[in-house]
Amino acid sequence: MLSPKKMKYRKWHRLRGGLSGVATSGDLIAFGSYGLKAITAGEVSARQIEAARKAINRYIKRGGKVWIRIFPHKPVTLKAAEVPMGSGKGMVDKYVAAILPGKIIFEMAGISETEAKEALRLASHKLSVQTRFLVKGQY
Repeated sequence: MLSPKKMKYRKWHRLRGGLSGVATSGDLIAFGSYGLKAITAGEVSARQIEAARKAINRYIKRGGKVWIRIFPHKPVTLKAAEVPMGSGKGMVDKYVAAILPGKIIFEMAGISETEAKEALRLASHKLSVQTRFLVKGQY
């Protein structure tokens, strides 16, 4: 699973309304021929990214190449069950990637369009944001 090697601060504040607007970087297909683009905002966890990657690789077997265009930098904390109020912030539970609408999540190349479409459809079911299939040059 993806997680940062080193962080300046172990625990972060959560974004308050910080997922508004549209993506201005990472919004075009840069490496492959096909892409999976987010159309809603949200947070995608490292587990979801890994599950989607596995779904893609299982479907395409050994053909093609896959690029993951997002990385879960942001730590999310969680307090244990039945802990009273106070006593500080909880421990880091998982890492998430903040996704804005328009962000390219996965890219693929080296396979046919029908195979890429099906592989990315399977991957989209693992993610917590709504997505759309893209072909390079058709936006």
